[in-house]
Amino acid sequence: MKKFVLLVFVLVVSLAIIILGNEKNPSFKETMTPTSTSISTVATMTDHGTDVYSEEIQSYAKEHEIKPIDAKIDRVWKAIPGYNGLTVDIEKSYQKMLDTNNFNTNNLVFKEVSPKVHLRDLPPSPVYRGNPEKPMVALLINVAWGEEHIPRMLETLKESNVKATFFFDGSWVKSNPDITTMISLEGHEIGNHAYTHPDLEKRSREETKVELMKTNEVIEATLGVKPKWFAPPSGSFNQVTIEVAHEQNMKTILWTVDTVDWKKPETTEMVTRVLAGIENGSMILMHPTQPTAEGLAAMIEGIKEKGLQLGTVSDLMSEKRVEPYK
Repeated sequence: MKKFVLLVFVLVVSLAIIILGNEKNPSFKETMTPTSTSISTVATMTDHGTDVYSEEIQSYAKEHEIKPIDAKIDRVWKAIPGYNGLTVDIEKSYQKMLDTNNFNTNNLVFKEVSPKVHLRDLPPSPVYRGNPEKPMVALLINVAWGEEHIPRMLETLKESNVKATFFFDGSWVKSNPDITTMISLEGHEIGNHAYTHPDLEKRSREETKVELMKTNEVIEATLGVKPKWFAPPSGSFNQVTIEVAHEQNMKTILWTVDTVDWKKPETTEMVTRVLAGIENGSMILMHPTQPTAEGLAAMIEGIKEKGLQLGTVSDLMSEKRVEPYK
């Protein structure tokens, strides 16, 4: 019995000496004590101690980074808005890889990168189109006369889940407050189209100012919104026009593609011609006319078939990235 007790004592003392002797050995501590490092982290370490996930994520990010595009004044198209770039969010992507213990590009997290120069930074200049890298187009509907085709156009826009930008003549709004309100309640964007459909290229600064201010006033009184986009009637303007609009915190909007629907073209011919001219960033000019009311659904369908989204002028001018329709 005494020999057995002595043997146990010797074993206990020996074990204590071994533990105390390795107390300063890091590798021994890691095998004897709990660790906060996840198993997946350890599993991704190479022989040289480099994190494989981190290396792969950074390599992928470098190869697939999309640089942001600054807003600029183009020689032909004048003011063109910027467009956000795209890069991998290293930290969030790394955490997702750890959570799944697997490198999978489907688990990468991306973030947008803003350009350094924005549309608001450019000097007063007309805008004819959105950024050519943005797969989106906008419908511009100038309203200065007639209302009989508007209900059908609104129905088509609603069925297609599309929002347009309506530019209102101020005197028309004053005469048609109910229809104006209906358009706004449908969620469409509201713009300024001057008050009496004047030829602004031939108007003085003060006359232009009155035209724009009166229209903003009647729109605000009717809808409670203040337009930030201005479309000159018939596309007639000069530098004074643009400066007056700028002073009233509005950008001057023109168009990329014209339906010329006021000439009452054959509907199918009009739709075919318009769709042939549409590309990334296009702005399409139309009016509440019979050809447009009849062809709007086909135009929208054709635009979507090109892989392009449809949005308001604000959507198109935004630097936010969009994905093309598949």
